Amino acid sequence: MRHLVTVLPVALSVGSPLQADGCPEAPDISGQMAPLYQQLRNAPDAMAARQITAQMWALWDDAPDEPSQAMLDEGMRARAQFDFLRALDRFDALVGYCPFYAEGYNQRAFVNYLRQDYAAALPDLDRALELRPRHVGALSGRALTLLALGREAEGQAALRAALEINPWLSERALLKPLPGEEL
Repeated sequence: MRHLVTVLPVALSVGSPLQADGCPEAPDISGQMAPLYQQLRNAPDAMAARQITAQMWALWDDAPDEPSQAMLDEGMRARAQFDFLRALDRFDALVGYCPFYAEGYNQRAFVNYLRQDYAAALPDLDRALELRPRHVGALSGRALTLLALGREAEGQAALRAALEINPWLSERALLKPLPGEEL
């Protein structure tokens, strides 16, 4: 959908006719993701892992239809410009329109994390992970959020889950050894 976004901004407002039928179900990308997860676990270094995760993000960031893609893209542009209120508005609209699209929740959580509103970020990360349990971005974001909330044990567990998927995450520097474990 990313390549064909030509929807007028007016059509994206809450309650617009384009939203009347609701967002289509997010596409099943499991067949495309499975080999990427395997490649990621076997990546020889961080550079190779970054290239693989870029392919994953391209799949996660491909919204179900043109209106949802426009909301996602607008939110991400606003976030990149540090316009967090605009970004939250777009991600709120996206989540309202596409409640089964994980990336809407993940991106809204990221904005709230950047705003240091960790309590708001956590439910969105949990929802993103309900929809895409192996979303390494949401897993690592959940780990960072829990750590920021002072929930060390849960944060370490979430970090370990993310590192099981991508052992090259930069967040691995935050991992603390378990009793008797060497890192």
